[in-house]
Amino acid sequence: MKSMKKHLIVIWAALLVCLPACAQKKFSVYGVGFYNLENLFDTEHDEGKNDYQYLPDGSNRWNTLKYEHKLHNMATVLSEMGTDVLKNVGCAFIGVSEVENARCMTDLCNQPELKARNFQFCHVEGPDKRGVDCALIYNPALFTVRNVKLVPYIYELPEDSAKATRGFLVVSGTLANEHVTAVVCHLPSRFSGSYYRELGGRQIRAVKDSLLRDDPACKVFVMGDMNDDPTDKSMYDELNAKEDINRIASDQMYNPWYNVLVKQKTGTLRYQGMWNLFDQIIMTPNLLNQNGKKDFSTLKFWKPEIFRRDYLFQKEGRFKGNTKRTHAGGVWLDGYSDHLPVCVYLVKEQP
Repeated sequence: MKSMKKHLIVIWAALLVCLPACAQKKFSVYGVGFYNLENLFDTEHDEGKNDYQYLPDGSNRWNTLKYEHKLHNMATVLSEMGTDVLKNVGCAFIGVSEVENARCMTDLCNQPELKARNFQFCHVEGPDKRGVDCALIYNPALFTVRNVKLVPYIYELPEDSAKATRGFLVVSGTLANEHVTAVVCHLPSRFSGSYYRELGGRQIRAVKDSLLRDDPACKVFVMGDMNDDPTDKSMYDELNAKEDINRIASDQMYNPWYNVLVKQKTGTLRYQGMWNLFDQIIMTPNLLNQNGKKDFSTLKFWKPEIFRRDYLFQKEGRFKGNTKRTHAGGVWLDGYSDHLPVCVYLVKEQP
């Protein structure tokens, strides 16, 4: 614990630029992340789930060798997330999507890269027909879990009553001696039509509002693969996540990824040469310093980051510049994911 805290003390070069008015004070920095693991399946059939593609005799010929490579690749990325600022420490917790079950999460956290920091996980088996769930991994030296629950995604139309999809994994805990909660999401796919993601945005907002009614001081992170951009209705209107940090009202959320997409014109996955930014971490206003205020007596947002490494990208061929996936065109590439990870950094003044 002592060595971990030492790494968190004073990222001087960066913070002196960001916080010139507070240059004589000391700060701790924390990272929070999200990553879509793109089909982290084991090699065994789960009863009632359509996981046949990821079996040894399935279309992907998914075997122990491929599974072990996938685990190693995912652990490599997860262990490096946040280390651009927090070297040898990384993120306090990371939401993940597209994991099949608790066995996959156990195997993932047992990878040497994650085991070295004693990463643990939270997971609740969900109803998704294909068997993919959301989960959260965390470093117990930095984040202490209080409560874990899965809030179901509710369909409103009668004709959708037989469907089942990922719910919202809600993990409450303590970070930097403060109550924080992560709501990890994976909204319905683009094939489903925008209505279902708009419905999801509305339900996430209700979850967030409920958390704040229970504890107005709770700092809430909504994170996930939204299958929509920050500019889309599900995020901008239904979740009420806005882009101007100085104009975020108490009933809204701040979405730093809006300006990353619109102004920087980059994102987390690329389709037909165009970037989308489906992977987002969105925050309640109590994490913000607005209108030039520099109060870091409690945890406050510093900056967002799309995590990039050369190994995450295709280097040649038709899809050069795209993310390097596990499979493409039926061929095993021994890659990573069709999504890039994202992080946000938080700052708190030391007592």
